[in-house]
Amino acid sequence: MSSTRTEAGVEVLVVGPSRSGGGGVNRYIAEQRRHLPDHVRTRVYSVAVPPGDGLARFALAVLVALRQMLPFPFRRPPDVVHVHTSHWHSFYQSSWYVFVAAFVWRRPVVLHVHGSSFDEFLETDSRLVRALQNAVFDASDVVVALSDGWAELIERRVDSRKVTVLHNAVDVAEYESSFSTSPIRLSFVSNHVERKGVEELVAAIDRLAEERPVDVVIAGKGPESNLAADLADERPGVEYVGFVSEERKREILAESSVYVLPTYAEGVPIAILEAMTAGNAIVSTAVGGIPSVVDDRNGVLVEPGDADALADALRTLLGDPDRVESMARASSRRAERSHSWDRVTEELVALYYSLAGTPPSDAESPPSDSEPSTTRSEA
Repeated sequence: MSSTRTEAGVEVLVVGPSRSGGGGVNRYIAEQRRHLPDHVRTRVYSVAVPPGDGLARFALAVLVALRQMLPFPFRRPPDVVHVHTSHWHSFYQSSWYVFVAAFVWRRPVVLHVHGSSFDEFLETDSRLVRALQNAVFDASDVVVALSDGWAELIERRVDSRKVTVLHNAVDVAEYESSFSTSPIRLSFVSNHVERKGVEELVAAIDRLAEERPVDVVIAGKGPESNLAADLADERPGVEYVGFVSEERKREILAESSVYVLPTYAEGVPIAILEAMTAGNAIVSTAVGGIPSVVDDRNGVLVEPGDADALADALRTLLGDPDRVESMARASSRRAERSHSWDRVTEELVALYYSLAGTPPSDAESPPSDSEPSTTRSEA
């Protein structure tokens, strides 16, 4: 099908979990649409699948996926299709939308890779899965990675000319930075699941509380929330506030000095970018794309699962307020420079027009320095 544009601008069909169950991807799509200019018109095809385990839940997920997939080829083709994907089942489902866009509609495809375990997914031993991965990558015009490290990993399987980096982003105007270190307050705001390192967080803070007064706020909920609640009951200075609204989350981060996320697996967590924007030093783990946004200038990275190393890192920072403030200010500068939605939106707009094959008018053109690049840049 040839692309005929009846209105000025470019039309993009965004495929991904836009309604529920999508976590960070859900939020990314909502923010992506909110920040794009009017001349980039977006439609969303929601592909959320009910979460959960068990045979009944699996059967329901299959039925829901089929109900979403079958009508897709009969939708009105856009100028560009932007497919948000992750590992395993998400990727299998995404393959259908990529193939329809590329081979039925003959439209350019952006494959946007998210997911904490995409590296493991790429390294699967299954020949069938690797063949599907190759076919999806071949059908995509651009493969978007969240960090330089993830891009290098993807380039082992994909033509490097197809790979570009678009950083996760935060609306920096929504966050305030107090840079307060009197006292130094620690915060954790995330899902309370094993992957996020809740057990290590609780163990490290418990050890610190034996040695000195602590000021800690833990927010979020999940299967391991009881660990945080018990710690708050036993240790003065530790507050567990449960699930919080977006507004309350921003307040917690603005009042915090050090954000802690001892996670086992991540891409580039939005939570860390939000904490950086709010002016926090970061203590996290050297996994996924985290080293692309956290280094010794704005935080400390430890190995996942090492509660002793986590406690040592926090102990060192608690004893050095000047270093904490310096790191917090570096975090804020880095987030504003490389992870603002204004910057990422400029790169998206340039990418869409490049793929659509029609340059925007002068009024629509993004700044000349916003062209998307496959070169690696420091976050």
